[in-house]
Order: sequence, then structure tokens, then C-alpha cells
Amino acid sequence: MTNAQRAFLRKMAHPLKPTVMLGKQGLTEQLLAKLDQELNAHELIKVRLIDGKDQKQELAQTIVAATEATLISMVGYVLVLYREQADPERRTIILPAG
Repeated sequence: MTNAQRAFLRKMAHPLKPTVMLGKQGLTEQLLAKLDQELNAHELIKVRLIDGKDQKQELAQTIVAATEATLISMVGYVLVLYREQADPERRTIILPAG
């Protein structure tokens, strides 16, 4: 993913509210299922880290690996994730060319 595409997605994510909160239970199977569901529905989501703030880098990498998403940005304790919709007819985000 190019810097221009990341900038485009950051701009799109700015008005979004976090749809998934990572709390005291940590990274559970239910949370991963919720992340997968949100990425399938919206492609671009925000995740707020409420607990585990001391290990946010590790949590971010684990989430990215488990969901096969791209980490667009991490500002404070909010992650912005993007995963292209597998079905071309259901895609809502068209990335600018390279």
C-alpha cells in the first residue's frame, strides 16, 4: 500500500467512531469474530484499546495478523484498520492508483 493510499484512508477514517473496543477480557475469539464481521461490513474501521495500553504495539500486530487487515494508523489508543472486501460488487472504498 502506498503512502497516498494510506493518506486517503486516514482522511476517510477521520470522522468514524470506534466500532470495536478491546477491554479487560483482552483479545478473545469473540472479539476477533467481531473485528472480522466489522471489516467485512465496512472495510475501514477504528478499534479503541481500553485495556492493555502498555502493550499496544503487540496488540496491534496480533490484530493485523489475525484479521489479515492493514494497519493504516495508530493515534494514541485508536487503531485504524482496512481490509478490502473480497467480493468486488460489495466494495465501497475505491483506492486511488499507486
